[in-house]
Amino acid sequence: MLLTNLLAFTIASILLTLAPGPDILYVTAQSISSGKRAGIITALGLCTGLIFHTTAASFGVSELFRQSPLAFNLVKYAGAAYLFWLAWQAFREKGGPGNLTDVPAKSSAQLYRQGIFMNLLNPKVALFFLAFLPQFVSPGDLAVSVQMLILGGIFIIQAIAVFSAVSVLSGHLGSLINRSEKASKYISISKGIIFILIGLRIAFGL
Repeated sequence: MLLTNLLAFTIASILLTLAPGPDILYVTAQSISSGKRAGIITALGLCTGLIFHTTAASFGVSELFRQSPLAFNLVKYAGAAYLFWLAWQAFREKGGPGNLTDVPAKSSAQLYRQGIFMNLLNPKVALFFLAFLPQFVSPGDLAVSVQMLILGGIFIIQAIAVFSAVSVLSGHLGSLINRSEKASKYISISKGIIFILIGLRIAFGL
């Protein structure tokens, strides 16, 4: 694999990761509401899901979503439903609308699992990897599947770095905002709205 090819892939990956999308919005929302640690753990969960998508794209499993609209839609709507449920949980957090109940802070394991589910239940990520990784494969070098696994690994590493930086910045912002009880209420509402918007985007491409 050519070094220039890997460099171009890395730059393209960083720009795509920074572009407004479900994952970065999800990490930002978690970091502002629950701190940089929560954001980083969530990011690790998201990137763990990327391991599955990389493997699936490398060995052609993701082609199932391209060939089967039913499979694609089942996963897509399951992902949207999961995000709507997360939105409901956000609205129920302390300071949320109506103060329905004080929901305990999520553990690291819960945040990590949420990140994984958020990623796995978005079939558009699988199709993205299936379309994106082959663009940087060099014919005649290593086996295509091996090259795609390497590229996927690079994507995951840079995603962890980018999401961690976003988590630190968003967490700092959140710590300033959360000093106000009134502001905390609006953070919970805003996080719930963000989850709903992400769910709608996944389900209907809005």
